Amino acid sequence: MENNKNNTVGYIYALQAFFAWGILPLFWKLLSDIPAMEVLAHRIFWSFVFLLLFILIKKQKNIIALLKQKKTRNSLIVSSLLIGGNWGLFIYAVNINQIVEASLGYYINPIVNVLLGMIILKERLNTLKTIALIIASISVIYLTIDYGRFPWIAIILAGSFGFYGLVKKTAGIEAIPALTVETFILAPIAAGFIFWKLFDHSGALFSGNISTDAYLMLTGIVTTLPLYWFAKGAQRIPLSAIGFMQYIGPTLMLLIGVFVYDEAFRKEQIIAFSLIWFALVLYTISMIRGTRHKKEVN
Repeated sequence: MENNKNNTVGYIYALQAFFAWGILPLFWKLLSDIPAMEVLAHRIFWSFVFLLLFILIKKQKNIIALLKQKKTRNSLIVSSLLIGGNWGLFIYAVNINQIVEASLGYYINPIVNVLLGMIILKERLNTLKTIALIIASISVIYLTIDYGRFPWIAIILAGSFGFYGLVKKTAGIEAIPALTVETFILAPIAAGFIFWKLFDHSGALFSGNISTDAYLMLTGIVTTLPLYWFAKGAQRIPLSAIGFMQYIGPTLMLLIGVFVYDEAFRKEQIIAFSLIWFALVLYTISMIRGTRHKKEVN
């Protein structure tokens, strides 16, 4: 009974995380009049403030230890640059009405993870994952031809988050302490940028609009709270379930882009996305089979 309750709580945590990530474009649109670089600076700074309060309340004391270990510190410097770039590009994509392309990036991300695992970690692909990778690659090529340009927002979002996950996997650090250190590394630059904008009276913070001030400060909570929910959910439910549920976020982004902000979703895009969805179904089936096989072995 206790195990079932634990699983239920895990699913609730995970659903909260993926739903929150899916509707985040609605929040970033509230700040679309502010340059993406400035919003990113606030996102980093207020995330650090929120995380610092969080670890103080939770009395986690391993943050300093992470900074003292050279290998871990170097990994976190790299991951901080990757996640900072990913955050900034996503905000920029929302600001220029490219939510659909941004959602594509997060659809492609699991396939990028497979590719990185194969190339860098020398992981072997089974038949289903190989087929999924080929189909996803074909769909990206098709989209590139259709756009008449390379879908760079989608590819960079998928690639940066894929490499971010790779660095975190090889470093083996818990999500919340790691993100605290990552934001700590970037916070001085972000704070310097914010104070510079305040000094020359060109910044959005304290410019007379109280709601904008509140939204900028909330960037820390909307960034870190879903990650905390995800970490709590991942501890309680199977990896295969997490793998399947991760498509909730980009699906909500896609729906918001098309139906809320009237972004184009042409026939050619429907074909490409359908190919990617099919690839993700194959990928998910492969993950579920893998998980079942491990349980049988154990």
